[in-house]
Parts: sequence; C-alpha cells; structure tokens
Amino acid sequence: MIMDEQREQQNRRPHSPFNAIRAIDYTVIFVRDMAAMRRFYEDVLAFPLLRELSPNWIEYGLGSNTLALAKPGRTATDAPIPHGSAALQLAFKVSAAEVDQYADELVRQGVALLSPPTNQSFGHRTLFFRDPDDNLLEVYAEI
Repeated sequence: MIMDEQREQQNRRPHSPFNAIRAIDYTVIFVRDMAAMRRFYEDVLAFPLLRELSPNWIEYGLGSNTLALAKPGRTATDAPIPHGSAALQLAFKVSAAEVDQYADELVRQGVALLSPPTNQSFGHRTLFFRDPDDNLLEVYAEI
C-alpha cells in the first residue's frame, strides 16, 4: 500500500533529468581541524582510508559510498560552520547487537555519548555521539 502511494506520487511529478539520480556517491564533511577529524575517523571509527588527494582532502570507503573530509575552500568559499553548530548528521546502519558494541568501543576510546543505545518507538535502536567538529553521528539498527 505504501509502495503504491509512493509510485503514484512519483508519477504525478513532472519529468526531470534529475530523476535519473539513484544514489549518493560521496559525502563531503567540511572540517575545521583536519588532524583531529582524521584521527577520529581513522583511529576511533576505524574507517578504511581510500585515498588522500591532498592534505586538505581525504577519502574513506564505506561500502559503495565515499566519505570525504575536506578543508573549506577546495570546492566552495563558504565560511566554516560556527563551533557548537552541527553541519550535518550521518547515520551508519549496523545490526542491533553491533549498536551496543559500538557504544562500548566509543566509551573505551573516550568519546562522549549523547545518548546510550536506545530502542526507539519508530523501530530503530540508536546511539548518538559527535565527531571532533561537533557533527552529529548516529549508529542505528532496525529492530
């Protein structure tokens, strides 16, 4: 029923060349402190380094996606997000048992949890924390 409603809504939308987009290929986090962010994503989260294009652009491979850390100015001249403001939220999907394992590992690594693993009424088990630039990160599982 829900799928039928979604198809009907899509059929009512005007045709656009952007309808051909099927996935997000990569996500860029504009960083304030590249050294701290790199340590966090490589050492704490243990994301596999895909490549380093320069000291201002580092990429990690996550499944079929790429997560890049970049100093502002490489692709745009926007000012950095002020401290205390999250620029984005990333959600990483894992199994239900892994949510608790990640929480334990984050605490072991000295990362403050914003909330412990929690079963949500909408069917997710969630864990929230921040990276060194105050971006909101979530590890979740469908339950």
